[in-house]
Amino acid sequence: MVAVSASDENIRTAELVKIQTAVNNLPIFAQYDIDRMKTVSQIVFDLFEQEDGLSALFGLVRDNLPERLFETAYALACDVAAADGALAEPELRLLEEIRYELDIDRLHAAGIERGARARHMT
Repeated sequence: MVAVSASDENIRTAELVKIQTAVNNLPIFAQYDIDRMKTVSQIVFDLFEQEDGLSALFGLVRDNLPERLFETAYALACDVAAADGALAEPELRLLEEIRYELDIDRLHAAGIERGARARHMT
């Protein structure tokens, strides 16, 4: 979620609120230590500054996230991207990369994306 928000180099309040709301309310984060958010965010920012940082980020995700949660991760990323009402090109490219790296079926991804769009329409 943090990576999608930071991908366009403009972290918007709506995106931060979406991340915080997800972490505070979704069952998937019930055991998550909220104090880790700052550390996780800093890791993402540091990786984005490295030449092969995106590959390293996806390696961390694949190593630490069970495969059964890959679609959930993609759905949360889509929600963060849609939270501010506009999808910038860097966000779209990162979502495409997430789909590829997490091997999200294209039809499933389309449904997830459509749901995110519908939830954030104004």
